[in-house]
Amino acid sequence: MRVAFGADHAGWELKNALADAARAAGHEVVDLGAHDGGSVDYPDFGAAVGRAVTTGEADRGVLVCGTGIGISIAANKVAGVRAAVAHDDFTARYSRLHNDANVLCLGSRVVGPGVAEAVLATFLATAFEGGRHARRVEKIAELEEQS
Repeated sequence: MRVAFGADHAGWELKNALADAARAAGHEVVDLGAHDGGSVDYPDFGAAVGRAVTTGEADRGVLVCGTGIGISIAANKVAGVRAAVAHDDFTARYSRLHNDANVLCLGSRVVGPGVAEAVLATFLATAFEGGRHARRVEKIAELEEQS
């Protein structure tokens, strides 16, 4: 799987660790920055990863900021992105099973690297369940068309 990674200054170290874990698991990594701890704006990285996913440059995306919240809001402004903040295995699994999330968002100030790597592994390994959930995901797409 090809996975796009992005982070702001608060998340770049965890982003790098997660990208390394994805590579070690056999995934192809597209690193869209940030590449150091200098102050940057999370909406830029949320948009870049969101666009990479919606254009097909990447199959899924991973974003990291301090809480995961701001960068998820930014990513969700890109039509076709379903970015989910996950802090544990359960939320990562169900973001995929029921919501077909295509971008995982994590907070570097909320979860440690070990938990974050487990969340990433679950997110990448879990398929969308479809069925009754497909109708709901389609309704989300319809909301984008109405905006």
